[in-house]
Amino acid sequence: MEQRTNVTEFVLLGLTQSLQGQKILFVVFLFIYIVTIVGNLLIVVTVAISPTLDSPMYFFLGCLSFMDAIYSTTVTPNMIMDLLHEKKTISFQACMSQLFIGHLFAGAEILLLLVMAYDRYVAICKPLHYLMIMNQRVCVLLLLLVWVAGFLHAGVQLLFVYNLPFCGPNVIDNFICDMYPLLKLACTDTYVIGISVVANDGAVCVLIFVLLFISYGVILYSLKTLSQEGRRKALSTCGYHITVVVLFFVPCMFMYVRPPSTLPIDKSFTVFCTVITPMLNPLIYTLRNGEMKSAMKRLWTRKKK
Repeated sequence: MEQRTNVTEFVLLGLTQSLQGQKILFVVFLFIYIVTIVGNLLIVVTVAISPTLDSPMYFFLGCLSFMDAIYSTTVTPNMIMDLLHEKKTISFQACMSQLFIGHLFAGAEILLLLVMAYDRYVAICKPLHYLMIMNQRVCVLLLLLVWVAGFLHAGVQLLFVYNLPFCGPNVIDNFICDMYPLLKLACTDTYVIGISVVANDGAVCVLIFVLLFISYGVILYSLKTLSQEGRRKALSTCGYHITVVVLFFVPCMFMYVRPPSTLPIDKSFTVFCTVITPMLNPLIYTLRNGEMKSAMKRLWTRKKK
């Protein structure tokens, strides 16, 4: 792709211009990032080495935690380091890389949540055929499909932006490179591209969000055929799945299911999607999952010995 721009770097305004506020945010976000990485990698390691967590549900949970750790790493370390500098800049190539990698993992995670909903549907509604339907080959193929779809989504985003002419100004009122702030800086008409972004991001978010809630609605309706203990366990499992879905999709839909524009509140929603949600996911899945907590305790006990 040939780059058509006079801009070699962008200036990020960050979250706040207050020096005191930046120091506070540095401590807060550093703590959140450490918790995010430790929590998600602990889940990945626990799922990988615990023989009791060999079901497809935990395989996909381990993949989700891996994605959250990498997704957070594409944004949070740079944001933390920028809080220590008065002028925050990012090169054009680094900006494009951050845009691509961020949308790659966000797109893949959205589809992985759909796969996890399908896994729960099969486990609860077709329990006798669960292991036959969700065998190892199917799980790997579904994961491969998730990554391919995420790559295509991110590739389309990059194609939209990379060849746009950026003649100046080069100031982005955010702490990361994202679609709408970049479209705002392009010195050409971006109306068609903006509508395409709404379709590629917003419409896809809404479609998958609706599919997820339909699938969980079917699952909850089918619980009447289960025993009381089965209903309790299924409700617990679906409960934290639905919580993660809401936390991820609501900010995403607010940012992209609207005419292409930038709003001051976008920063808060971006922080929630890229920094807070990857930290909350492992907490939600571990605190409400007895099998995961037991496996972690056994892992910790084994290490002590």
